[in-house]
Amino acid sequence: MRVRPISEKRAWRVNGFLMLLADVILLIAGILLVAWGNPLGVFLFVVIALTVTGFVIVHPNESRVLTFLGRYTGTIRESGFFWANPFAWKSRVSLRVRNFNSGKLKVNDAKGNPIEIGAVVVWRVVDTAKAMFDVDDYKEFVSIQSETAIRALASQYPYDSYEEDVASLRGIPDEVADALKRQVQERLQVAGVEVMEARISHLAYAQEIAQAMLRRQQAEAVIAAREKIVEGAVSMVEMAITHFEQQHLVKLDDERRASMVNNLMVALVAEGDAQPVINTGTLYS
Repeated sequence: MRVRPISEKRAWRVNGFLMLLADVILLIAGILLVAWGNPLGVFLFVVIALTVTGFVIVHPNESRVLTFLGRYTGTIRESGFFWANPFAWKSRVSLRVRNFNSGKLKVNDAKGNPIEIGAVVVWRVVDTAKAMFDVDDYKEFVSIQSETAIRALASQYPYDSYEEDVASLRGIPDEVADALKRQVQERLQVAGVEVMEARISHLAYAQEIAQAMLRRQQAEAVIAAREKIVEGAVSMVEMAITHFEQQHLVKLDDERRASMVNNLMVALVAEGDAQPVINTGTLYS
């Protein structure tokens, strides 16, 4: 049998001050009837005692979920003083914005490296009926599902990458935050919870590999920088030779062109200062 999902609806209620005024009138009438020896006054006292349990105060950003004989009868969202079904159970559900801090979770990234990751999820209840009846404990549900989403997200990206077409946790923090928010929202939809923001608060390699990965990062950074330097140097050498030939400043044969390319590459790529060599030979053949 398929269970029909519950959605929030507005509960029946009346102004609490009007009902309080009615109870005062009944109380005065009951006192007068008892004084006159009329047993109806006792009945009025019983009615007043029953109606008193129907008064409810709802604070700002708070709600009351009403259930009567095992059935959900509605939610009071407006703040104020109300009177509702006196026999209904009135559960308090906060509508305030809350934070969930996952702490440090140890997971494996997309490359299998153990990392520590933590996130902060900002959330609030938007459907009190789902929060109360579709999950056992919506606060615990938010905690468990948020941590599950964080672990799943961490396994989809590498910790870091120097390749331009490869996204990483450290390289695209805004995109990662958006992806985390979507994943957490999908998991918490059933609980009537809205995720307002989700963002990585801690990201680091696990302690057992932190030093090794730091050296690896440094090596990868050096390699990536070298690739850029060589690429730029090749472009500059090509531009210089083309300029010389187009302006007819120098006429180079293959041997001299190779020598010039070698000298320019050494000057541009070498880490130390290049030592100039003056060639007094003939440039024109």
